Amino acid sequence: MPEQRLLAVSIGNTRTRLGVFVDGKLTETVTLDNARPGEVDDAVARAIEPIKADAQAVIVASTVNPTVSDQVFEAIARLTDHAVHRVERDLPVPVGRQLDPEALVGEDRLLNAAAAYDVLKQACVVVDAGTAITVDFVDGAGTFHGGAIAPGGQLMLDALNQRTAQLPDVEFDKPDEVIGHNTAQAMRSGVFHGLRGLVHELVEQIAEVAGTFPLVVVTGGDGALLFKDDERIDRVVPDLTLMGIALTWKAAAEQLKDANGNDDA
Repeated sequence: MPEQRLLAVSIGNTRTRLGVFVDGKLTETVTLDNARPGEVDDAVARAIEPIKADAQAVIVASTVNPTVSDQVFEAIARLTDHAVHRVERDLPVPVGRQLDPEALVGEDRLLNAAAAYDVLKQACVVVDAGTAITVDFVDGAGTFHGGAIAPGGQLMLDALNQRTAQLPDVEFDKPDEVIGHNTAQAMRSGVFHGLRGLVHELVEQIAEVAGTFPLVVVTGGDGALLFKDDERIDRVVPDLTLMGIALTWKAAAEQLKDANGNDDA
């Protein structure tokens, strides 16, 4: 039986991640900084190369950034004849939802929740640390309940620089010490430990509401920086969103097989 190849595309606010899956296993990834639009064609070309000659390969994309997604989709169209299947528009994320009727939830949050529950099969909190930081709860039945959204590390530092007269422009990173001995160090310390404290408090509050202490899974571009040495975090999974995209395609393909009553999907 031929290998099934999938190119998963996750377009975020700051970064775009492209991952090649072969028979459900992630084999390689490409990361694009969205602030460098001139690199889109090269990044897409590198990601597409392993699937370009495979007529049965599939491309599935999720986006929370329409401007960048237009550039990425145009690059894909120039480089391959493969159609792009869109998450939620063409393929629903396979996760239950308990939300307000009018709620609009980012695709990445749903994908992360679906992927985390697919592996853990129990209640969990999913933390996505990127441009924004989201802390979401998935119950023991795999239902996404939503959660909390706060500014991410660089966004906080940018706000301090832009909304004050004297605080400098600082790049987000792990501080050398808790006590900052200059302004930049103090800003990094405040933001870094503030975000960790925010997540710890939210996890405790969610556990109290849920009546159980859930496993905590972290993803996102700043996830490892913030939490890789945190004993209260169970797993750091950088490719969680890509895994959610692969899971979404798998669920859709299985549903189509069931509807057709055969294995031709």
